[in-house]
Amino acid sequence: MRILLHGINYSPELTGIGKYTGEMAEWLAARGHEVRVVTAPPYYPAWRIRADYPAWKYRVEDGPIKVYRCPLYVPEQPSALSRLTHLLSFTMFSLPVMIGQLTWRPDVAIAIEPAFFCTMSTLLTAHLAGAACWLHVQDFEIDAAFEMGFLPETGGVARAARGLERFIMRKFARVSTVSPRMVTQLEQKGVDRGKALLFPNWVDISVVHPLERTSSLRTRLGLGAGKVVFLYSGNMGMKQGLELLPVLAQWFAPDPRVHFIFCGDGALRPQLEHAVAGLSNVTMLPLQPFSSLNDLLNAADVHLLPQRADAADLVMPSKLTGMLASGRPVIATAAEGTQVATAIEGCGISIEPGDIVGVIQAVSTLVGSASLRRELGVNARIHAVEHLGKDRVLERFEQQLRDLTGRR
Repeated sequence: MRILLHGINYSPELTGIGKYTGEMAEWLAARGHEVRVVTAPPYYPAWRIRADYPAWKYRVEDGPIKVYRCPLYVPEQPSALSRLTHLLSFTMFSLPVMIGQLTWRPDVAIAIEPAFFCTMSTLLTAHLAGAACWLHVQDFEIDAAFEMGFLPETGGVARAARGLERFIMRKFARVSTVSPRMVTQLEQKGVDRGKALLFPNWVDISVVHPLERTSSLRTRLGLGAGKVVFLYSGNMGMKQGLELLPVLAQWFAPDPRVHFIFCGDGALRPQLEHAVAGLSNVTMLPLQPFSSLNDLLNAADVHLLPQRADAADLVMPSKLTGMLASGRPVIATAAEGTQVATAIEGCGISIEPGDIVGVIQAVSTLVGSASLRRELGVNARIHAVEHLGKDRVLERFEQQLRDLTGRR
């Protein structure tokens, strides 16, 4: 098959959507498919375009996958207006590149949301090329904009945004997303049940796995067996509920058993650094290379997954797959019945967002019980192997692509 991917995030971004889109493209190319990607230069999660990529020039990368990098505006301080400009800049600059793929004659064009604005370019290209069209939703971007106050939830703007989303989604032959609850939301947004598919994020269980030895990172940091290490790793942005982290660090500062590692990058990292400055029980680390991912995850005894209440069912945190595969329990702020709470059932402890006392109690419980940490960690690894293995997830997706293009 000739597969055209259209999305703002892609490799070599190490976290979030770019990581998964890059791995998917590489896996499909390795299976013998022709894959092209129309994307932006890497900028996430730091919200800075990497120095070795031009911000305002087109660039083509040849290889097993042909990658078209399009100009992109990246705001220094993301806000509602600057984020909108950011997304529109990629949509505008990527449109001529998408139209240029008509002579290549793709069999299927796949849009990755975010950014939702890209969906219109993908639909147009697919229509003109006679290709099948597929939308994969990692985050419900418009819902998140309402919940985080970027768009008014009522009035003409809200009706127009929801109406446009419904209209666009119904135009795709298939719409997939990453959790069962998000599939239900697709149907509530007007996607026919037969077109709404589950396509979960995955983890390479051969790359991320429990180590039989002590993590070398943990050794370098001087965190011996007597320490119980709680790790937050990933994007440090508005949706993550990071205000919880310094509260925990300050509360447990008198307990010599407890240590926190906060690893990653993003718009809120400077605020987090300032909030924990001077605390000896916190180590701040930059975003780690992929080659160090398993060592990083195994440095933890427990993973932390804070989330804002208003984002609980709009996004499925991509970092969760690695947490589970590492064989460590997870403490998440997620209301009962939400997709995150369901995902970690038997693998960790979920606390209502905003319940600081509940999170403190959960940390205390796991600090005091090595046997409970082991039990939940074993369950986490089993869940990852049985449900989130990379080959299993992508083989099912590949077959769905074959079915779709075969029926056209």
